[in-house]
Amino acid sequence: MRRLLLIPFLTLTLRAGQEPPAPVAIPPVQFTHRTLPNGLEVYAAPDHSTPTVAINVWYHVGSKDDPAGRSGFAHLFEHIMFKGTKRTKPETLDRLTEDVGGFNNAYTADDVTVYHEVVPSNHLERLLWAEADRMAGLTVDEKNFRSEREVVKQEYLQRVEAEPYGQFGEEIIKKSFAEHPYKRPTIGNIPELNAATIDDVRAFHTTYYRPDNATLVVVGDFDPAQFDAWVDKYFAPVPKPATPVPRVTVKEPARTKEQRLVQYSGSVPLPAVAVTFLGPAGRSDDAPAMEVAQEILAGGESSRLYQQLVYEKQLAQSVNFTADLREDVGLLLFEVVLASGKSVAEAERVLFAEIAKIVAQPVSDAELVKAKRRLLTARLLERETCEGKASALAEAAVVLGDATRVNTELARLQGVTAADVQRVLRAVFTEQNRLVLEYLPEAMKGAKK
Repeated sequence: MRRLLLIPFLTLTLRAGQEPPAPVAIPPVQFTHRTLPNGLEVYAAPDHSTPTVAINVWYHVGSKDDPAGRSGFAHLFEHIMFKGTKRTKPETLDRLTEDVGGFNNAYTADDVTVYHEVVPSNHLERLLWAEADRMAGLTVDEKNFRSEREVVKQEYLQRVEAEPYGQFGEEIIKKSFAEHPYKRPTIGNIPELNAATIDDVRAFHTTYYRPDNATLVVVGDFDPAQFDAWVDKYFAPVPKPATPVPRVTVKEPARTKEQRLVQYSGSVPLPAVAVTFLGPAGRSDDAPAMEVAQEILAGGESSRLYQQLVYEKQLAQSVNFTADLREDVGLLLFEVVLASGKSVAEAERVLFAEIAKIVAQPVSDAELVKAKRRLLTARLLERETCEGKASALAEAAVVLGDATRVNTELARLQGVTAADVQRVLRAVFTEQNRLVLEYLPEAMKGAKK
């Protein structure tokens, strides 16, 4: 589940006796959809409010699809895709976007790899050409492979090795999944990247970077007929491989008993505790209620967890709860970094008490209204831009499996009740579904926690 910018001006709570507000009517995103003969899914949503256009290309491949023993391949290709083609030099996308006042970027997730640009609308054709060109003719050679592998390795050193709690985050993911390839870190790791060969990389590219595994979404100031003609001109000739796209079929087994793990690190200044539960998938009907629960528990300094662990009892310097609802199975993650001199056992006791409280007692009307208003405000703010609309539409189409959900998710969010939140949390916040990972400074070995 995405974490969105939360805006404070719609966070008013209910006065005593005040009725909950009526649902807000949200104008739908008007879009068209077609599938090219080569399998490319194309979504178009004209929006003439600004003279710009947003282009999203989502490849349905993420870190869960990395080959065994080769974690980081999806992430590696996020980088290689900018290194030029048979027709273009490296960084051509930068010149086509940044030099005309636009921008481009990309990211890798567990289930998808996403490339996106925003440019003045009169530059749409050349961006469609460029995206089709790198889909069909990316240069996957030894030079590009080695240079981008070094970039990814440096990113790992900076974001994981150099960060005090970087390894903690990696260990949480590895330990939370027993079988599913979600346990592979998206960023990769240095030994497995070093072991990769150019043949491994080319095989991965051929397997996943293809039109029938891609979704093109364009939102902005364009003529639909002209857009269709450009798509047919540039994307339709990209060949579709004869072999099917492989999909992950591994199912994560249900947890049957609580797991407790303790690890020590020489890099962490203060103890930290992670508590994880397996949760619903992003497509689940329970997803909106889980999103509301996330906001109530950890949505800013007025949230339950911050108030209890940081402000009132001063047991922690930071606390968070993330409902990461992925395509196959969700991960519900609590993270606490203790305050100096505080007890791990006491922090866990208070955290577990808060989890038990939200399961046992329905959230108040005021909390519910506040959470839904903050979430709705963030989503509406996102959709004020072509880029935000394109991202929301693409996520609905690719991750949620139904593009029309871009126009139904906000209504479902507004319809969440206190009973929904309690029902969903009761099903997942159970002792047998709980994993606890204590991450402690080396100096605490043998000491009372």
